[in-house]
Amino acid sequence: MHFETTVEIDAPVDRVWDILVDVERWPEWTASMTNVERLSGSALVKGATARIKQPRMPSLVWEVTEIEAGASFTWRTSSAGVTTVGSHVIRPAVNDRSAVTLGVDQSGPLAPLTGLLTSRLTRRYVEMEARGLKQRCEAS
Repeated sequence: MHFETTVEIDAPVDRVWDILVDVERWPEWTASMTNVERLSGSALVKGATARIKQPRMPSLVWEVTEIEAGASFTWRTSSAGVTTVGSHVIRPAVNDRSAVTLGVDQSGPLAPLTGLLTSRLTRRYVEMEARGLKQRCEAS
């Protein structure tokens, strides 16, 4: 399963980045997250981990696998025959705006079944995150 959405935000890249990498505060701006707890340090760096609880989903530990400061990060989690990769990419847009693309990819032997059972919820959550990020970044 692959899903991604892009949203344009009326805020500069550095503001969007600062809000995006403050993962513990995500539940403040998206109802798709119940709790986010950093498990390793305070900075989002390669190898950093966080436990995420989402409504109607099990609690999962995500590990940052790639990061380009100010531009993108990717993290992944694995459980029960499925590896899920979440990507977050920020690009400059016209007039000091930002374009943010959020993506989810699932692979592994049980990915087709998991995708069948959770694809609607996953799409809804990614879209909620994009809308919530836009609202938070444009709020002040």
